[in-house]
Parts: sequence; structure tokens; C-alpha cells
Amino acid sequence: MQKKICSIFLSLMFCSVFFAAQANSRPTALMVEFLRNPSLGNVNTPFPNFSWIVNGLDSQKTYQILVSTSRKKIEAGSGDLWDSGKISSKESVNITYRGVPLNPNTSYFWSVRIGTRKSKSLLISDIQEFKTGTFAGGSSVSVMPLSKHPIRPRVIIRKNLIGNYFADFGKDAFGTLRVQIKSQNSDSVVVYLGEKLESPDFIKRNPGGTIRSRFIGLHIDKGMKWYTVSIPHIPRNSKYPAIVMPDYVGEVTPFRYCEIETHSLLTTCEGVEQLAVNYYWDDTASSFTCPDTILNNVWNLCKCSIKATSFCGVYVDGDRERIPYEADAYINQLGHYCTDREYSMARYSNEYLMLNPTWPTEWIMHSVMLAYTDYLYTGDDRSLRKFYNDLKNKSLTALEREDGLISTKTGLLNESVLHDIHIQQSLKDIVDWPADERDGNEMPDVNTVVNAFHYHSLKLMARVAQALGYVTDEQFYIQRAEKVKESINKLFFDQQKRCYVDGEGSAHASLHANIFPLAFGLVPDAFVADVAALIRSKGMACSVYASQYLLESLYEAGEDKAALELMRSTGDRSWWNMIQSGSTITLEAWDIKFKPNLDWNHAWGAVPANMITRGFWGIVPLTPGFGKAQVKPQTGGVLSSKIKVPTIRGEINGAFDTDNRTRFDLQLTLPSNMKGVVFIPVRDIANPVLWIEGKRIEGKRDGKFFVAETGGGETRFLVKSGR
Repeated sequence: MQKKICSIFLSLMFCSVFFAAQANSRPTALMVEFLRNPSLGNVNTPFPNFSWIVNGLDSQKTYQILVSTSRKKIEAGSGDLWDSGKISSKESVNITYRGVPLNPNTSYFWSVRIGTRKSKSLLISDIQEFKTGTFAGGSSVSVMPLSKHPIRPRVIIRKNLIGNYFADFGKDAFGTLRVQIKSQNSDSVVVYLGEKLESPDFIKRNPGGTIRSRFIGLHIDKGMKWYTVSIPHIPRNSKYPAIVMPDYVGEVTPFRYCEIETHSLLTTCEGVEQLAVNYYWDDTASSFTCPDTILNNVWNLCKCSIKATSFCGVYVDGDRERIPYEADAYINQLGHYCTDREYSMARYSNEYLMLNPTWPTEWIMHSVMLAYTDYLYTGDDRSLRKFYNDLKNKSLTALEREDGLISTKTGLLNESVLHDIHIQQSLKDIVDWPADERDGNEMPDVNTVVNAFHYHSLKLMARVAQALGYVTDEQFYIQRAEKVKESINKLFFDQQKRCYVDGEGSAHASLHANIFPLAFGLVPDAFVADVAALIRSKGMACSVYASQYLLESLYEAGEDKAALELMRSTGDRSWWNMIQSGSTITLEAWDIKFKPNLDWNHAWGAVPANMITRGFWGIVPLTPGFGKAQVKPQTGGVLSSKIKVPTIRGEINGAFDTDNRTRFDLQLTLPSNMKGVVFIPVRDIANPVLWIEGKRIEGKRDGKFFVAETGGGETRFLVKSGR
């Protein structure tokens, strides 16, 4: 009897574990057109794409998608609009709907069932509702509506008996204020909203630059009532080319602090909330930690910056102009990909900029970078196809002279070229901004920086053409890129100085003339160390924008210690200086003394949001849609770290521990339908030996790394001394 009871108990335990495992393995995180909550958004196509995450260590073998007009029909196993049938495939992203065309302004339901290698029955997702939009005009990109989130203050104090109050919400955010006032009479109060303090409980009224400080009068009725402060419009931010806030949100202002002046003992503040506005966001999608407190704080500053500056639903340059710019959008896009599983806002911004470009020459070529990066992170080529001819024009081949190099000052820039790239004004080289941040670049007519971007855009156009199956175009762009590379290295590389000069006719070698060729793979292997040495010697002699390419160039050259020192610097040209200034969003420039009209809410300053992921941890997609990922830690001497990176296929989780002398221990978890190419650092380990999952492996060496390939699931890589 006792044995029978024990047997039943064990069977129940087995069933419980089995069904729990099944539940944990079900497909989750469903998306329609990249929207994670498509019941709130408008799916703007009658033939949407579906995606999901395959969970657990078991890989998907088959899928079946059901799309229906009602939840009940899905629950009954009926896809009355589309039943894909059982499809033998490991794919879980960008599966296109093949049923009858969907109607506009209609709610639908879908779910997916997958079969895996080990499961005996289908694993069924939850049912997700999605709503279609109008399908009429404008962008075809599906986007989420902006949302308001009430945030309680971390600190609120009554400053005096008269009835003046101060509140600190902990972080800067775009939004407005909601306040509860109790008054014995009709009255008026004054509300101050600001980003910077004069003293611990007093907002700086004239903070300088475009750092915001606003005051608004508020009429109060008798009794106790909640009031939402109406933010006055700033004329510059209320018309094109600025992005105007939608009516359902209303005007916003960036602020962390508020003061409320009642001027009466009969009127009191009973409650206060910051109503923060941002695009759909998951705070738990990403994380990073290491023993370096400064680097942790820099990561958090930059992650918060990406979230806070999503308030327009389009990547804009901050509150001073609220205008989308291509270079700003590129850095914002990369940071967004690395901190949240979000792709719709980036695509909408990219396509907006395709038709509404800005004036810098390099910014035009950034559109090629934006479009290809979108494809690399999503695996969806529809935007490339839609704008392929525009992308061809934005590589600026129309400006090439005989040697392949481009300039806006050779007479080739005409109305036809401007029309083809959709610009209403002329082009001008920028190199860096503001101009004082160019490290003395002489700005020659034929400029090294501009032509490095031209080379990079040609390389990417070859990959775009390959992805779309345009073989002739692919070969064209490969040949053009090689020609430009040859000309740059022939005309701009100074063999005696062993570095790049600023351009044709220049003998000056700025930081910028060297970081872009190194970041974009122009530097011959024999000279990489020399160019990297010059870059190291100059430190952060560039703006927050160009720091993206400075860090990329250092990681490209294996100079991870130099890159780390820049990210964790405490000088006045550093992210730590932004934190010390009191801002919780990255600044437009390193400090107000470098740009007197700067704002305190500029996402192009949030470079470490992507470089900690893409550089320090070396996590990037190798194939479109993260079918294959690279993980290449370049740790700069940091002894341990943990990271969580969102991808369209699911989370990448990593952790390493090392003493940099005898061992490097790397724990890595990839989604089950992702492959990985993993670079395990050797550094100064004597006679290094590679172990994978406790087995000694004759590892392939690539300089300072062992290289191994792995599949989905958990894997431990260990390099230790063989002595």
C-alpha cells in the first residue's frame, strides 16, 4: 500500500513537472507587425506579419497559425480567416498572413501552435487580439499609440506655512503634471516645472541653453479636486518640421521637479503625479550589471534616455527642435534595439526620414544605415523593397567624380539630385556638431569623413541588393565600394604619419578623419594599430554624436581598454559628467560650455545604450532577424558582468567571470531557434585551453579569442591556463 501511494505521488509529481515544462515551453511574446500589444495599435496592412518567441531548450519543428474573426472560434481550434496548416519550419518571425485580405478598422484574433523535437503534443500560445487601421494614405508602418503613465514623487515637501510645495519625481520625463488641490475658495496657484535645481528644493528659473523651466497658472475651484496642468505650446515645436504632439496626448514638457505655490493657508496640495508620456516600453526587456558603479550608472542613464525620448512616437533630436535627424535616429535606433524588443518606432522614423531628410551630407547616407540595420535586427525586407530606389539615390553615387569620391562642391549637386533624395534645400558637410567639436578638421571640399560614409553606404547597398536578389546591382555596389576604398587610401592616407588627413589638399589629421575609416573597415590591416594609436592619443576630442563612431573604431581595433576608459571617464567630456550635472537623460553635448544652447534630453548622447551591448559584450546579429548572433566580449579588464539583450527571437542572456590571468568563464543562453558564433577572450592567459560544457575542445583561435559555434539553450565556455 505504501509503495502504491509512493508510486501515485511520484506520478503526480512527474505530471506536474511535465505540464509545468509544457506551459513554460509554450510560444509567447506574440507580435503582429512588430506590435507587442496590437489590440492598442493599428495594424496598417491587410496582410500582416506574425512573430513569436520559442521558449525552453527544445527547438521548434513545425508551426500552425490560426487567424479568426472571434476569440471563441480560435478557442475551438478554428481559423475561419486563415489556417496555415502544419508547416515544417523552425521560423518564428515575420510569417506573412495568407488568408483573405483583412478589413480596415476591424478586430481580429490569432494564435500559434508549435511542435518541437521532444513534445508529443502541440504547444499552444495564448490568443492575441489585434486591430487594423484605415489602410489609407500616410505610412504603411504599424505603430502603437503614445501612453501616459502616472508617477508618484520620490520626495514631496511643504516648504512653508503659506502653502508652497516641492516634489522630485526622480527622473526627467516628457509629460505634464496632475495635482490634487483642496481649497476653501476659488483660487489660483502657480506651477513650476523644470529639469534643473538652483538649490535642493528650488527649480532654477533660468537654467541656460534649452534646459527647460516652465511656469503655468492654474485656476482652482472650491473643494478638493484633481487638475491636469495644460502645457503651453512653444511656437518652434508646434509646426513642421517639428513633430507636433497628437491631440489625444496634448502638449508636454520635460521635467523632473515641480513647485506649487498656493499663496494661501486656505489652499493646500493633497497629491501630485507626473504624467509621463512615452512609446510602448518594457522596462524588464534588458539589463546590464558589472562591478564598475560608474559603468552601471552610465548604462542606466542611457537606457532611461531611450525610453524618455520616445515621447513623440518618432525619433527626434530633443526638446529644443523636436525634429527627426538621420544621425540622431541611427544612434537612437541602435539603443532602442539593445534595450527593448521594439522595432515599429524605428521603422516609422526611418521611413519618415526617407521622405523628410535633413541638410547634412552624411545624414543623407545615414538613411542607408538606418534601413539596413532595420533589416538586420528584424529580418523583414519590406521597407528595403519599398524604398530601394530612394536608398540607391541616398548613397549619393550621383556626386561621384571619376575616382569614386564625392563632394557637394564640384558642380554635380544639382536640382535633379536634390529632388531624387527628397530634400528641399542644399547639402552641407557636417563632420561633427557643433563645429568646435571637429578636432580642428579643415573641412576640405573632398572630405575624408564624408567619403568614409560614402564607402560605408556603398558596402551596405551591396548587402541590400543581395538581400533583395538584385545580382547586377550587388556587383555594381561592390565594385564602386572597392574603387572608393582605393581612392581614400591613396589620397587621404599619409604614409609618413601613418594616419588619415582631413581630405584632399589637407595635411591635418583630425580625430574624425581617422575614427570613421577605422569604424567602417577602410584601414589596411598593416596600419590598424597606428590609426588606433592616434585615436587613443586624442581621447574624447569629439561630440556626443561622434563618440558612437569613436567607440566603434576602438572596438573594431581591439582597443577595448581605451573604449571602456572613455565610457567610464569622470572628466568634463563624459557621461558621468552628464549624471553629475543633475540630468537623468543624456545631454545634447558634453556640457553647456561646449554648446551654449544645448538641451538636457537628447538621445544621440545615449551611445553606451548600444555600445555596452554591441561593443563591450559584442552582441550583434550576424544574419537578418538574429538567426545567427555574435557574442564577442571585449571587457577592457572588467572582472565580471551580466547582461540581458532583447531580440526579435527572444532574450540573449550572458554572464562572465574572469581574473584576466588564468581563466575566463562565460555562461551564455540563446533562444532555441538562434545560432551563435562565440568569441571567448584569451587575454593574458598562459597556454589557454578551451572547455565547452566541461569537455576539452581543440578550439579555433582568432587572435585574442577562441571561436566556437553553438545553438540555442545554455552553454558554458571556459578558457583556462593549461599549465
